[in-house]
Amino acid sequence: MNIAVDSHTHSVASGHAFSTVDDLARGAHKRGLAAFVLTDHGPGMPGTTHPYHFGNLRILPATIQGVRFFTGIEANIMDIGGTIDLDPYILARLDFVMAGFHEICFEDHGREANTQALIAALSSPWVDAISHPGNPAFPIDMERVVAAAKEQGKALEINDSSFRIRRGSHPNCLAIAKLCVEQGCSMVCGSDAHYWEDVGRFDEVKSLLSEAGAPESLVLNSSLEKFEAFITARRSARQAAYLAMSQAPVHA
Repeated sequence: MNIAVDSHTHSVASGHAFSTVDDLARGAHKRGLAAFVLTDHGPGMPGTTHPYHFGNLRILPATIQGVRFFTGIEANIMDIGGTIDLDPYILARLDFVMAGFHEICFEDHGREANTQALIAALSSPWVDAISHPGNPAFPIDMERVVAAAKEQGKALEINDSSFRIRRGSHPNCLAIAKLCVEQGCSMVCGSDAHYWEDVGRFDEVKSLLSEAGAPESLVLNSSLEKFEAFITARRSARQAAYLAMSQAPVHA
């Protein structure tokens, strides 16, 4: 399994990560990646980014240290309605928007409510993918979540870091990957690097995808071309949603 793009990385802006954007690019180059996405945590997480951080990502070059660079966010799902923590005006300008559960922003509401929250986020025009849906701290109805992602043309992440820091993730991630194969649902693979040397670290992900029998055709970042086509289409959809929202009449 080839993975050409790391779709999940964090810089010092996340507050508990320890590398600059240039550091991350160096890590991507060292691993031979074609591209990486900067997905710092959304501002709803204490001690992390300010919205201005995401608004100003546009000043960064499209290529850093010979590696393609894409702007993004790992937004926080804040409630059962799937609300995420950044203004649509900024979300519409980013290349890639992931959303996920983090204990400090969303407490476990039980399997049914957690499932509702993920399905609501997947139904949102602002969200492109769900980060680490196999986190055992948040039980979900995997079949319904995979079906919702497939229906909405969104992706589910297989997160390499989960196998080290979220104990019990492997069975859940394997089950999700197998369901994605059965239902033809797209996946993305992220290192979730919080330090530059972990960019492009996919040993566990590749092993799990092999175990699940996942073809490269379902892994969006198995090639730069496939990943770029996906994020281009999703960014256009977010921009169209923002335009429609901004032009909607205001009723007293």
